[in-house]
Amino acid sequence: MAKLSYKSYDEHELIRLMLRDDYAAYLEIYERYSRPLYAHACKKLNNRDEVKDLLQEVFAALWQNRSSLSPQSPLAGYLYATLRYRVIKLIAHKKVESVYFESLAAVNTHDNTTADYLVREKELGQLIENEIVRLPEKMQEVFRMSRQSHLSHKEIAQELGLSETTVKKHVNNALKVLRPKFGTLLSLAYFLLP
Repeated sequence: MAKLSYKSYDEHELIRLMLRDDYAAYLEIYERYSRPLYAHACKKLNNRDEVKDLLQEVFAALWQNRSSLSPQSPLAGYLYATLRYRVIKLIAHKKVESVYFESLAAVNTHDNTTADYLVREKELGQLIENEIVRLPEKMQEVFRMSRQSHLSHKEIAQELGLSETTVKKHVNNALKVLRPKFGTLLSLAYFLLP
């Protein structure tokens, strides 16, 4: 029996044959349209592997949905429309995926930065606290009331029964001891110390 050649058939005849489950007609359609569809998709996407995957999807959909075709349907239009839909779907998916991964990376970076910052903040607070406890007792008490309790010199003086000048002197002396060790970081003590 001679092998049928589908090359001479037009697309309407190929669709009719495909409607009768003629796989050879389907292969002829693939031969005719796969290269132009591939070239068209490559203009839209820069990834040849993605284009190959899309073409497989397009032709798989053609075979699976062959019963919905009409012999009068413009086959090229159907194939290009299916490809266009798949390209748009892929691009949309990639955008969503990109946004998701960017937000995930941002959260990850933020979490790592926050954790690192908290560890460093705690360490700095502990270093400053270690130096504060070395101050003379009254100076330490005045400094804590000023920096941790946020009391004014007048309020500290009233509470401890000292003159404002003495309170100011204690705060300045504490700063003279602490500044050489911590420099500008000492200003953070205002926020770090409990």
